Amino acid sequence: MFEKIDPKTLKENVFSLIGDQWMLITAGTPEHCNTMTASWGSLGVLWGKNVATIYIRPQRYTYEFVERSDFFTLAFFGREYHKALALCGAKSGREVDKAKACGFTVAAGEGKAPYFEQAELVLVCKKAYWQDLDPAHFLDAEIDGACYPGKDYHRMYIGEIVEVLKRT
Repeated sequence: MFEKIDPKTLKENVFSLIGDQWMLITAGTPEHCNTMTASWGSLGVLWGKNVATIYIRPQRYTYEFVERSDFFTLAFFGREYHKALALCGAKSGREVDKAKACGFTVAAGEGKAPYFEQAELVLVCKKAYWQDLDPAHFLDAEIDGACYPGKDYHRMYIGEIVEVLKRT
């Protein structure tokens, strides 16, 4: 069971949530969605709104869903789901129904944004902005070589957090 909460009441450490525990980025519809594991992103305030920033490489199948959707979700899970999140980061939704393979049940948040009932915390985000990362703007040249040896640069999305669901 989930409870809607104000994002300002979150007590979780966002650095640990995103960087250590990972998250699932999901977009599409409850009937047809795709998800991917991510460990890059941020939460904060921009333009007077609570926002989440995510990064997706164009070759990822989830990219197509985020591009077509007005909303995406970020879902955070307990450590018992670590293997499932690893699968969602290693397998493509083009070949595997990740939700089925992980035993996840799809639910819908605001804007019919898909998320998974097994999550502990869900952020429903409405897309507000996107921009492709441009290697000409890296001030630290090591980032380009270390993170982009294939020159497959991420697209950054900023989404307004319009709903926060926390497991009760």
